[in-house]
Amino acid sequence: DITQKGYEKKRSKLIGAYLPQPPTANGAAVVRCRLQHSEGATRRTFRSAHIGVCDVREAAARERAASATGNRPLFYFRFGVDQALPQERRAPVTPSSSSRYHRRRSSGSRDERYRSDVHTEAVQAALAKHKERKMAVPMPSKRRSLVVQTSMDAYTPPDTSSGSEDDGSVQGDSQGTPTSSQGSINMEHWISQAMHGSTTSTTSSSSTQSGGSGAAHRLADVLAQTHIENHSAPPDVTTYTSEHAVQVERPQGSTASRTAPKYGNAELMETGDGVPVSSRVSAKIQQLVNTLKRPKRPPLREFFVDDFEELLEVQQPDPNQPKPEGAQMLAMRGEQLGVVTNWPPSLEAALQRWGTISPKAPCLTTMDTNGKPLYILTYGKLWTRSMKVAYNILHKLGTKQEPMVRPGDRVALVFPNNDPAAFMVAFYGCLLAEVVPVPIEVPLTRKDAGSQQIGFLLGSCGVTVALTSDACHKGLPKSPTGEIPQFKGWPKLLWFVTESKHLSKPPRDWFPHIKDANNDTAYIEYKTCKDGSVLGVTVTRIALLTHCQALTQACGYTEAETIVNVLDFKKDVGLWHGILTSVMNMMHVISIPYSLMKVNPLSWIQKVCQYKAKVACVKSRDMHWALVAHRDQRDVNLSSLRMLIVADGANPWSISSCDAFLNVFQSKGLRQEVICPCASSPEALTVAIRRPTDDSNQPPGRGVLSMHGLTYGVIRVDSEEKLSVLTVQDVGLVMPGAIMCSVKPDGIPQLCRTDEIGELCVCAVATGTSYYGLSGMTKNTFEVFPMTSSGAPISEYPFIRTGLLGFVGPGGLVFVVGKMDGLMVVSGRRHNADDIVATALAVEPMKFVYRGRIAVFSVTVLHDDRIVIVAEQRPDSTEEDSFQWMSRVLQAIDSIHQVGVYCLALVPANTLPKTPLGGIHLSETKQLFLEGALHPCNVLLCPHTCVTNLPKPRQKQPEIGPASVMVGNLVSGKRIAQASGRDLGQIEDNDQARKFLFLSEVLQWRAQTTPDHVLYTLLNCRGTIANSLTCVQLHKRAEKIAVMLAERGHLQDGDHVALVYPPGIDLIAAFYGCLYAGCVPITVRPPHPQNIATTLPTVKMIVEVSRSACLMTTQLICKLLRSREAAAAVDVRTWPLILDTDDLPKKRPAQICKPSNPDTLAYLDFSVSTTGMLAGVKMSHAATSAFCRSIKLQCELYPSREVAICLDPYCGLGFVLWCLCSVYSGHQSILIPPSELETNPALWLLAVSQYKVRDTFCSYSVMELCTKGLGSQTESLKARGLDLSRVRTCVVVAEERPRIALTQSFSKLFKDLGLHPRAVSTSFGCRVNLAICLQPHRLWTLAEQGTSGPDPTTVYVDMRALRHDRVRLVERGSPHSLPLMESGKILPGVRIIIANPETKGPLGDSHLGEIWVHSAHNASGYFTIYGDESLQSDHFNSRLSFGDTQTIWARTGYLGFLRRTELTDANGERHDALYVVGALDEAMELRGMRYHPIDIETSVIRAHKSVTECAVFTWTNLLVVVVELDGSEQEALDLVPLVTNVVLEEHYLIVGVVVVVDIGVIPINSRGEKQRMHLRDGFLADQLDPIYVAYNM
Repeated sequence: DITQKGYEKKRSKLIGAYLPQPPTANGAAVVRCRLQHSEGATRRTFRSAHIGVCDVREAAARERAASATGNRPLFYFRFGVDQALPQERRAPVTPSSSSRYHRRRSSGSRDERYRSDVHTEAVQAALAKHKERKMAVPMPSKRRSLVVQTSMDAYTPPDTSSGSEDDGSVQGDSQGTPTSSQGSINMEHWISQAMHGSTTSTTSSSSTQSGGSGAAHRLADVLAQTHIENHSAPPDVTTYTSEHAVQVERPQGSTASRTAPKYGNAELMETGDGVPVSSRVSAKIQQLVNTLKRPKRPPLREFFVDDFEELLEVQQPDPNQPKPEGAQMLAMRGEQLGVVTNWPPSLEAALQRWGTISPKAPCLTTMDTNGKPLYILTYGKLWTRSMKVAYNILHKLGTKQEPMVRPGDRVALVFPNNDPAAFMVAFYGCLLAEVVPVPIEVPLTRKDAGSQQIGFLLGSCGVTVALTSDACHKGLPKSPTGEIPQFKGWPKLLWFVTESKHLSKPPRDWFPHIKDANNDTAYIEYKTCKDGSVLGVTVTRIALLTHCQALTQACGYTEAETIVNVLDFKKDVGLWHGILTSVMNMMHVISIPYSLMKVNPLSWIQKVCQYKAKVACVKSRDMHWALVAHRDQRDVNLSSLRMLIVADGANPWSISSCDAFLNVFQSKGLRQEVICPCASSPEALTVAIRRPTDDSNQPPGRGVLSMHGLTYGVIRVDSEEKLSVLTVQDVGLVMPGAIMCSVKPDGIPQLCRTDEIGELCVCAVATGTSYYGLSGMTKNTFEVFPMTSSGAPISEYPFIRTGLLGFVGPGGLVFVVGKMDGLMVVSGRRHNADDIVATALAVEPMKFVYRGRIAVFSVTVLHDDRIVIVAEQRPDSTEEDSFQWMSRVLQAIDSIHQVGVYCLALVPANTLPKTPLGGIHLSETKQLFLEGALHPCNVLLCPHTCVTNLPKPRQKQPEIGPASVMVGNLVSGKRIAQASGRDLGQIEDNDQARKFLFLSEVLQWRAQTTPDHVLYTLLNCRGTIANSLTCVQLHKRAEKIAVMLAERGHLQDGDHVALVYPPGIDLIAAFYGCLYAGCVPITVRPPHPQNIATTLPTVKMIVEVSRSACLMTTQLICKLLRSREAAAAVDVRTWPLILDTDDLPKKRPAQICKPSNPDTLAYLDFSVSTTGMLAGVKMSHAATSAFCRSIKLQCELYPSREVAICLDPYCGLGFVLWCLCSVYSGHQSILIPPSELETNPALWLLAVSQYKVRDTFCSYSVMELCTKGLGSQTESLKARGLDLSRVRTCVVVAEERPRIALTQSFSKLFKDLGLHPRAVSTSFGCRVNLAICLQPHRLWTLAEQGTSGPDPTTVYVDMRALRHDRVRLVERGSPHSLPLMESGKILPGVRIIIANPETKGPLGDSHLGEIWVHSAHNASGYFTIYGDESLQSDHFNSRLSFGDTQTIWARTGYLGFLRRTELTDANGERHDALYVVGALDEAMELRGMRYHPIDIETSVIRAHKSVTECAVFTWTNLLVVVVELDGSEQEALDLVPLVTNVVLEEHYLIVGVVVVVDIGVIPINSRGEKQRMHLRDGFLADQLDPIYVAYNM
């Protein structure tokens, strides 16, 4: 049994043994307890949350404790631990240090940018505070096929060829050696102190350990609650001690919870109507509702108005938030840049000098993948080869007259990471030729992540030539002809190979022009921004030289030193030290390629020993990898190192790698002062670097900062007692010759205070000068003038923004706490993506995240940043693991950062887009997430906990009496909303049929006066006439049927007869036969032969509810009703008498029955509403005749007319047009059964064209069939002679808001075939009145203006005002606008008024209200068996509570409004347009506002291309969105965040449950309307077989 239920069953069997039996009488959730052995760790238990009240005694005690503090809490939401668990089962909170170390070290595959033992412990402790509880996250339901996808089969081994920049793993399970045992003991000490000490007592269950008074614990428990629940201002739990008396402010307005009783093991809940529902889905929803019933936040006072009265809350600054208090900072000056006499005047001059005076000196040694020296490039070779390259670039490309490259042009350098020598030669070749090199990554495929953006950079730099190496050129993707294809977004390039053997020798007399460094551009370094765009930072020759000098001075470089470089030599620190500064000082660089590091992470350390290198350039992950791989290497000796440059020292999390590395290698000769973190940025080059000192006594600078303070941009040094701290190390002093200051990150660049975090800015020669070709962005970044608080600039020289956030600490030491790119501002507080990654990675089990691949970014939803975490999960992880891990990550981030995570997505291993060096490509990941192309295998959204700026729920105003509303409207000059069609009394028409009261008489009259006039023509699917009826033929068939009813049926006058016929002529004849026999007909749609099981019960129900004494049908259907399939669906023995009208008696009746009174029943009209109600209405003879007359006058129908009808003839206006109107008006009806269009979609339009029809009627489903089915065939239809230019009116018969998008696309599509755009209109009818509006207006005023005027029948209303039942017209295209189309012209004799559905008072023009109607053809009431007429009586005879209280109105149950337009109709009167907005039954009340499902559905369908259909409904105040997915099941989870986002953005609603189903699951009735209530029932009864159900937290 692979269903979820089967899974639950099996699971409970397996873990049944471990389940304690808690008392279930008070409805406490059953505690599930799992034993899990994590590697080397002690046993731990995981317990599920208690939802609701945990224990009666405890709760009572808690209430007493709380009421003692002055506020009586109504509802507790707490996660506790069942006291019944045996003591020894409880795991100790902190495991022993050795096992902890072992566990931590073995996770060699973590992303090591972020490893911090302190932090890991903090996270563990924070989670321990939650007592290892499992969060109450309802597990999503998933289809089996989706679960399989993440298993080992789908796991692809990691791609070893591509490097991986931030990839943690080298050798998964290699053990590390513990650092100092002392360190871990200290750790132990402070954590246990934090846990058991008097400082905190977090959960009530901790009373066992700390032994304080019980009340204080319960108090702390309440506090812990508030801490979790309230993101706007979490109280600081850790500072309360049990000694102080604490006043606990309980947030107001919490909701009382009733725990539903349990019967057996069914979870019983009360639905909105108080109906108990028992099912798995509803149990999950209830779990979700309980989880979300948190106390409301205290009211906030200030709002910003979102252009309207729907106010989005603005996060109030917390009055207790830390504010900077220091003095204004002073700009820090670096030391003088000393001028050394023998420094060369330019870098090329240095190359020339070393190349000529010491040509044998080694410049660069490259390694192969075995760590053997592959090639040694000497200074002599570098000089001659780069000269050769320079000569060839300038003289051998293009022709002599037209060289392709001139000095100053830009050239791309495309070299792989394992070939630094070729790169170096090409780079210096460009410098000598005075062309500008643009080093970029090798494009591996045509669709590399981010390679398109690189193409844009090359294009904007005007690059036409790319230099590359032989091997690289061979490896580029080729087309079959051997051409290198053009990469996506790249300009057309000429590829030029720089190997010496391919180049011609420069002539003897040619010599490069070497001049002193000037302000020309030397090279362009690319930089990828937060949004994925790539910018080129230009560096001038003087900046290049000065930077080399500054680095030489800061690092104390001397000639012929050896330096080991592990970094990427194409950009950043690797380029500056390993390619540029090294040449200036004639140093020897040992370059370690990335591929070697992957095979042997110790290689760089071995090279340092082997070459006795003085300097090494590494990243913190290289240090970590070396630690993991280090196994007592005897011969390691690092005493030669005087400087270990840590390139990513600016990342605050690099400190742990530095410390751990020092701890292990101190014994191998590594000195503490050798480790030199530096901070750099593409714009400002090297920002700061720690100098190598000789004084080993002075420890490096450290700051332990409060994470909470940092979110407000304030520096608060924190005692290490706190859990949420960030430990940062200094990155040394400002560079020689530079000035540094920090400015506020946003707004005007104002200097920060000394205890404030700001963006570091630098003023120096040695920086980039601009973003190539982008003057605006350049101005904002490279030309910043910091101001003092008085507004004066601090310097006349411009500063450059480094993109680093930090501060200048004591002694001029620079500290960096994060990057501007990683900054996420969530409700006014700043969080750094790196910090959140670190917290997520510290969560047990750490190995859960595959190779530590986590991406954290923010997306803007509803005017605020929302945090999204995407992680690759281990290929072997189970569903259970994923959710366990996700819920812990949420808790950890909540505890440590006090911020909610909006979305957590897990993707299969190796699926996130990577950068060329193997790190995660962040912007590409974000792009995929927003486009819905990430394909996660698990996703959890927490909008309920994160989104705190929703508008206030609308409070219903205290009831204003209807009288005052009316007076108010009159005073303010607003019209009372009422309108009417033409008055029937004043219309003079020569209507012969008027003299007859009954339709049966009209038919007899026509059969005598015009016997051979054709009334009906039925077409078959080929468009040929299948059957037709003249007046006399119809009369005669009706007579025979009347005889049959009397003789075979023995029916009395007034008996009910069900007519079960396919759409056609038989139906019409049977109807008039019933009238002739004095019976009451009920038309019923026949069951579908392919789908008897679902369609037959409806037929049976109508026959029973209508109390039919007899059932008339065709022979075929007669057999079907008694068939074996039918017997399986219904009880066939209880059918009434079935008469088959295929063989009729030959005789005429004695007399034709004439009803005694026009108010008697003519027929019953049964229909299933969208809410799933079966309702039959009674139509009297008088109403029927009035109806036909009204339609005749409106549509100007005469016997000479032809009308095409493509509708279902079973209820409403469809039935009236199909069966009644032709007999009354005498026009010919061309009948086209809609079912025939499934085989031939063009049937209806071809018939309209062939019979030159002026008026035609169809349904939305027909129109949709034509739009979808004929969209591509308009040309061929034109060729077949299809011409719609004669169509004057094409009316869509409907009982809903006009589907404007469909009618517009239909009009546009068939405009080419002559269809006039104004011909298409809609009608509106409902149960109480089958047609209120019909036909478009003949607007002569428009005809005179030509068709340039706007479509008069469409208005745009503000959707937000509509939710408050107000109508506010806006311009087309304005935000939140909703187009509404008029529902047609009000029929003659119909009066309409808009009334308030609650108070029944009349409303003004600008209000949305219920449409009430008064007309002669109103139905006379519902036909029900049970006789509960009292309930619905006011639907048919309501009176206004004020104003005209005499008229009797029928309530349509639809909301709408009237608008007096500026247009006049044919009679010169102003016309009133009726706009239908939606059914009152369907409207959803959420947050005190009224929402129409169709509006939310429209937004959702737009959210992603794979959503084909959508339906929404509410369940226990949660919004449930069901989407049909047209695509692979793997896309199902992509939809969850997109659906949630769009509903939040456009409707300010939080989606509770997202259900993804297959196409065709959403039920639709015959009129093409969605049956949302059926869908709801199916969902709650677990009948949908959804692909995925996500429960949003």
